[in-house]
Amino acid sequence: MSSSPSAVLSRWEPENPEFWRETGQRVAYRNLAISIPALMLAFSVWMLWSVVVVNLGRAGFDLSKNQLFWLTALPALSGATLRVFYSFLVPIFGGRRWTAISTASLLIPAVGMGFALRDPDTSYPVLLALALFCGLGGANFSSSMSNISFFFPKVKKGLATGLNAGIGNLGVSLVQFVVPMIIGVGVFGAIGGDPYIAQGVDARPIWLQNAGFVWVIPIAIMSVAAWFGMNDIADAKASFADQAVIFKRKHNWLMCWLYVGTFGSFIGFSAGFAMLTMALFPDVNPMTYAFLGPLVGSLTRPLGGWVSDKVGGARVTMWTFIGMAFAVVMVMGFLPGAGGQGDFMGFLLAFIVLFALSGIGNGSTFRMIPVIFLHERLSAAKGRGEAAQKQALIDASKESAAVLGFSGAIGAYGGFFIPRSFGTSLAMTGEVHAALYSFIAFYLSCVLVTWWYYARRNAPVPC
Repeated sequence: MSSSPSAVLSRWEPENPEFWRETGQRVAYRNLAISIPALMLAFSVWMLWSVVVVNLGRAGFDLSKNQLFWLTALPALSGATLRVFYSFLVPIFGGRRWTAISTASLLIPAVGMGFALRDPDTSYPVLLALALFCGLGGANFSSSMSNISFFFPKVKKGLATGLNAGIGNLGVSLVQFVVPMIIGVGVFGAIGGDPYIAQGVDARPIWLQNAGFVWVIPIAIMSVAAWFGMNDIADAKASFADQAVIFKRKHNWLMCWLYVGTFGSFIGFSAGFAMLTMALFPDVNPMTYAFLGPLVGSLTRPLGGWVSDKVGGARVTMWTFIGMAFAVVMVMGFLPGAGGQGDFMGFLLAFIVLFALSGIGNGSTFRMIPVIFLHERLSAAKGRGEAAQKQALIDASKESAAVLGFSGAIGAYGGFFIPRSFGTSLAMTGEVHAALYSFIAFYLSCVLVTWWYYARRNAPVPC
């Protein structure tokens, strides 16, 4: 494929009001409009196994519960690990090129799962490999957020990154809607293969392979759209060595800690809610309700960015963590215990509150990052002349983009550790209270970090 020279933006000054009004906003919002559906597909592929494993038995696959657990856990592990590398690739390859390449890479797990799930005799190592490849979808988040952050001025970054991530996160709910419907219909004809028909009571045909094949055409379309419709920014070019300076920045590590509390909670609860419901309320079908939390959390993420643009990200983040600690206390009040069966609807509503707050916190923390690094670089360049100020703006943009990606990588490990903390607590104590108490303690630590460094009067970096 080839692209026109205009695909590379040699001049990009979003903080210049005249440039933004006449040229910048049109280009920025076009890139955002392509980035959002591409990221939504990435999240759908990342969470694909969380839906597929529920139906493997119906499709003739004979796997133990432990094997099923690893199929759902590995995408979270590989996605989080790959995010670390993806965090630095946009300034190296360019946002347009990397968005097109990374979106096209989703064809590997989509096509692979389509063919593998046609045959219940497919070996378990092959399924594990495909679960690892689904992590490519999770990795795309870091590069996508890094890329979009370059396009918008400081006052718009919260809303822009909130829209990109919030609507992109809807891919988690999308896959839970689409897969149960598509596997019951033979929509791909001979290409899709024959259905599997179980013996006994549930003798309905199932095309489990459709769970992979259904994403192929949308992925191909968005890959082409990214290549021909997005832009690379010349000033955003940077080597890994240039970006590695963030590892020396204290605020990089502080924001990673806060993002574990927000996005780590969102993706961890998304992965663990169904399993936790099955363990605590065995008479409830968790797939009937599993999509609600991710849906609410995705929708509130842009709200978090928008409100933070108005009142400040640190204030929103601090109160969000206070709310999350209280929401966990609410969850504990509805759990089954000695002599009681618990209250599932109360449990569900408390978890929806947790999801909603995690979404708001996702938006507010990502709004904080560009402001923090702009403040730091401009402060360092103060009194050194106009050239130093201009270079500070470029450096701040590069550093904040790298931190957006890197913190997203660290936060994604919540997709593995939160479900495991539920499992460990149940195995050791027969209850989940130990896990929930640890969440409360962690959220309170996030409150203190946010207040001390960013939210209090005379904070080192008010944002």
